[in-house]
Amino acid sequence: MAVYFPERDAAAIAAALRAHPEGRLVACLCAEWCGTCRDYLTVWREQAARHPGDCFVWIDIETHADALGDIDIENFPTVLVQDAAGGAPQFYGTLLPHADTLARLLGRGAAMPAGAEPPPDLLGWLNPDGSGRSQQGESGV
Repeated sequence: MAVYFPERDAAAIAAALRAHPEGRLVACLCAEWCGTCRDYLTVWREQAARHPGDCFVWIDIETHADALGDIDIENFPTVLVQDAAGGAPQFYGTLLPHADTLARLLGRGAAMPAGAEPPPDLLGWLNPDGSGRSQQGESGV
């Protein structure tokens, strides 16, 4: 499966999320100026090919600052893994940009640590007409 970019693939993202409600949204929050993020895109594409039922999205937080609102990303890359049907995220946080680390996370379906900062409602933003609203409350995204 492809890696989607919201600035050019908005309709395809929503369609992919609706087509695979049993899958996951796997989003990387990054910045174009971040060399680590740019290098990580290759790993992201490899994992997208290995997980065709999941929707991999690459989100430049500066390109989408207006849509994302007051989002505070402390380190890059920051990853969100959430069921496409909604609900609490399985993971939200900084992830070392290594293929094995991402593969292990996706393979085990990691749980989000208790007390973690609530993530932005990317699922609601990327699929506004779908049923996949996060159940974490409105974040303004």
